[in-house]
Amino acid sequence: MKIKSLRDLFLHELKDLYSAEKQLLKALPKMIKATKHEELQAAFEEHLQQTEEHVSRLDEIFELLGTNNRGEKCLAMEGLIEEGQRMLKEDIAPEVLDAALIAQAQRIEHYEIAGYGTVRTFAEILDEDEAVDLLQETLDEEKETDEKLTEIAESIVNTEAESAPE
Repeated sequence: MKIKSLRDLFLHELKDLYSAEKQLLKALPKMIKATKHEELQAAFEEHLQQTEEHVSRLDEIFELLGTNNRGEKCLAMEGLIEEGQRMLKEDIAPEVLDAALIAQAQRIEHYEIAGYGTVRTFAEILDEDEAVDLLQETLDEEKETDEKLTEIAESIVNTEAESAPE
């Protein structure tokens, strides 16, 4: 895809986010299965449902814009997920693994927050008001997930990880 205008860049970035979300749909069940804490597991399950909604919203935006969702694979998300998958293969105490999963999930959330914030701003400039609203809704959910993960880490998981036997 040649990127000659802000609209081209907007579409490119939307397709990148679409790829990222689709990859996350495949990774989250593995994270859920590996999690020890019920509260963390519930947070990941909730985010899995939200991620399905994020994909649906992106599909709706593509339809509004009269374009398809096909683009190149998001290599950044692929790398973030690959890092997380490597962590699951390590010989790591369960208490510490939950802390590692939160750390990896927050890296993913921060990537998504940056991406959705950027495309929302592009949509504003391009007067794509319906897209702005849909993107803002997803951005808000990504931020809420990040805050929830921080709360779980600070209130439970990191303390348990710190006291895990060496």
